[in-house]
Amino acid sequence: MLKGARCETAKCAMEKQWRNRPPGMHTWRRRKTGDYGIRLREKQKVKRYYGVLERQFMIYFRMAERAKANTGDALLSLLERRLDNVVWKLGFAQSHRASRVSIAHGHFYVNNRRVNRPSYLVKAGDRVSIKPSEKSRNFVRALVGDGGPSVQVWLELDAKNLVGTVQALPTREDVQIPVEENLIIEMCSR
Repeated sequence: MLKGARCETAKCAMEKQWRNRPPGMHTWRRRKTGDYGIRLREKQKVKRYYGVLERQFMIYFRMAERAKANTGDALLSLLERRLDNVVWKLGFAQSHRASRVSIAHGHFYVNNRRVNRPSYLVKAGDRVSIKPSEKSRNFVRALVGDGGPSVQVWLELDAKNLVGTVQALPTREDVQIPVEENLIIEMCSR
């Protein structure tokens, strides 16, 4: 980097001692984040990543509690199995939000039946395909390309026919966001 001559003195703005503090006038008043704040931040991180609101998140949490597996793993598996997430992971949409909109508009079929609910939970063996209209197929074909994107282990993509298959249910290792699910479980169990 090209620095001016001032950066060779003690007045350098790039290397002042106060740069490691948060911005604002009263930084000395800020406290360290407490236990509740840490747990809340983890829960918000997962909710924002998957695009669910509080009420729907709590429904998924109650379903995960009833599962026989570890509650944290079951919660992340349920969220990973949402149709909008599967469409995005297959490369049929540019983002989570775009996949939600295209599903709501009826552009995707699950096992040859039109599904317009982004929260639809896919099962192992389900086939996700595109609406047979040429406009829908051309749009997704442009996104997928010739070889298709690399998909996760629990999904399989047939880029030629634009069909994705759910091979198995996702596990904790398949979830790629850095999250501590035990903090979320502690927060929601109260």
